Amino acid sequence: MNASFRAIPSVDAVLRSSAGVLAVERFGRVEATSRIRDLLDAERDAIAKGAAPRNAEGIAAMAFAVLEAASARSLRPVFNLTGTVLHTNLGRAVLAEAAIEATVDAMRGAVALEYDLATGGRGERDDHMRALICELTGAEDATLVNNNAAAVLLVLNTLAGHGGGAVVSRGELIEIGGAFRMPDIMARAGARLIEIGTTNRTHEKDYKAGLAQEGVSLILKVHTSNYRIEGFTKEVDATVLARLAGEAGVPLVNDLGSGTLIDLALWGLRREPTVREAVAEGADLVTFSGDKLLGGPQAGFIVGRKDLIAAINRNPMKRALRVDKLRLAALEATLKLYRDPDRLAERLPTLRLLARSRDDIATLAKAILPRAAAAVGATYDVVATDCASQIGSGALPLDTLPSAGISFRPVDGSGGALEWLATALRGLPIPVIGRITEGALVLDLRCLEEADRFADNLDGLAHGLA
Repeated sequence: MNASFRAIPSVDAVLRSSAGVLAVERFGRVEATSRIRDLLDAERDAIAKGAAPRNAEGIAAMAFAVLEAASARSLRPVFNLTGTVLHTNLGRAVLAEAAIEATVDAMRGAVALEYDLATGGRGERDDHMRALICELTGAEDATLVNNNAAAVLLVLNTLAGHGGGAVVSRGELIEIGGAFRMPDIMARAGARLIEIGTTNRTHEKDYKAGLAQEGVSLILKVHTSNYRIEGFTKEVDATVLARLAGEAGVPLVNDLGSGTLIDLALWGLRREPTVREAVAEGADLVTFSGDKLLGGPQAGFIVGRKDLIAAINRNPMKRALRVDKLRLAALEATLKLYRDPDRLAERLPTLRLLARSRDDIATLAKAILPRAAAAVGATYDVVATDCASQIGSGALPLDTLPSAGISFRPVDGSGGALEWLATALRGLPIPVIGRITEGALVLDLRCLEEADRFADNLDGLAHGLA
């Protein structure tokens, strides 16, 4: 055993080995030395238990592997084959190439973020998108924060932050992702909830009764984008709410959630109210997301009356909720794509993926099928299959899009084999995220645009299953 201990290489010997030199070049001497010392300590423990000593090259190779695993990015690219186009857990909207290029340019150097190039004085970061978003929505003015929940919070705090009443239909008191509930957001904003109507039916008289209460500051209309009530229902039209708000001398705030700037029906999707329509209906303020149906980065827009926007911008909370130069660059580039609606579906990934035909996806599934079957072997029955995609992120919750994909069903019917396959797919160099349904793992190919890269990535699956 003494001879075995004497055979343990020194730290310096390990660093001088070929793998050690690579570790230093890649990760730095401090990190490489620290990991090597840890492994040498473990080596002594192993020899004490009867293991044979490793040479310097072997220990250096182990150190390199440990360092490489530790340096892997946590925020890794994945193939989203869940069938949910705007998947909150997978980053929502994929950005357009124009937005990516603008973001990279903003990262590479200084930009005129809050600098007026015409006057040489201080500028406002909202100026980079204010005129553009007003052009696209018909609003008087606009401002921007880091997401739509922040937009609603800021509006409520500005207009009703000292216990002012906010009249809301009970059927619109929604809960969005991450257990954020509208009543909780209102409470945090300092607003007082005035709840009217019932879950399924709210009438004009209910709003009048709510507005008759003491200290009302606003009417809040919330688009129920993440659920739908059907059957015996009633809601008050936004134009009527605008009239009631005007008569009461309070603003109407319309939270569109995943608001869209265009009529989705042009691409065969269910029609959603657009921001321009909400403004035209008389809403004094409209809030909506930038990273959902709009197809940009995470952001929250507030558009509407100039005096109200000015009050919002004076709120100290605005600074805490503002966006940085990267998102501003991406948003400006994304919004400019809307000036050319004829080519929007070609240039904006969100719309392109939503508008993709089932036949196009089915052709892709048949092309990939042989590679997928070869990757998993005889353990699974692999077939091309029809499936249904969804928009995601609360948009059009009951609507599905005809799609196609690849289904993996264990030959022995084992549920454990499905979980094992799902784990192996997530362990690929580029993790593949599908969904398990009705005894099979299904990869919905609606969001797959790099077919060759995906097929090459699948070749590593056989090793993972083994």
